[in-house]
Amino acid sequence: MLRVAFYPAAWIVLLCTAALAASPEVPESPTEAVRATVGKVTRILEDPELKDLAKLMPRRRILEEVIATRFDYAEMSKRALAAYWVPLTASERTEFVEVFKRFLSDRYAEKIEGYGRQEVVYLLERIEGSYAEVRSELRSEKTTMPLDYRLLLKEGRWYAYDLIVDGISLVKNYRSQFQQVIRESSYQELVKKLRERSLSGETKTTP
Repeated sequence: MLRVAFYPAAWIVLLCTAALAASPEVPESPTEAVRATVGKVTRILEDPELKDLAKLMPRRRILEEVIATRFDYAEMSKRALAAYWVPLTASERTEFVEVFKRFLSDRYAEKIEGYGRQEVVYLLERIEGSYAEVRSELRSEKTTMPLDYRLLLKEGRWYAYDLIVDGISLVKNYRSQFQQVIRESSYQELVKKLRERSLSGETKTTP
């Protein structure tokens, strides 16, 4: 059974490290990439024309497109599968990245729809070569949630590949679950479960 601990507020900021056009002369900063995405996602969620229930799936696909522009699904897939990524063929890798992408997008959307706005406070950023970490907090009247974003620089643009929430890595969390499913069943069964959990499929089942 696939069990994932989700953090609604975290997904608002995580899965969309989004559509910010990088200047070839002045490379963007990791914090700028994250900040730009938060603004874009918030505008989509607050768009009155997309709040109608009839617009549920169109809105989710819009969010998915925004997320995909800056979230490195291939890198995350590789890290989440770890050793099980190595023997996959090129076509199998492409398939897994696409399935994982849809799975994450739908899980994200389920949690953030109708979620209240929170203040995002950016604390600091750390850059080491082509890797960076942006530390921030989501603050509301009742709680404060620390969020650390891990990003990878590719051709002058920063792409998110992991999020640390209260010390818990999203990638490591998935890696543990994926390895358990593969060990107890098979890689094919893992892909099947991810497909079944996607709202984009013909039917939705609960593992």
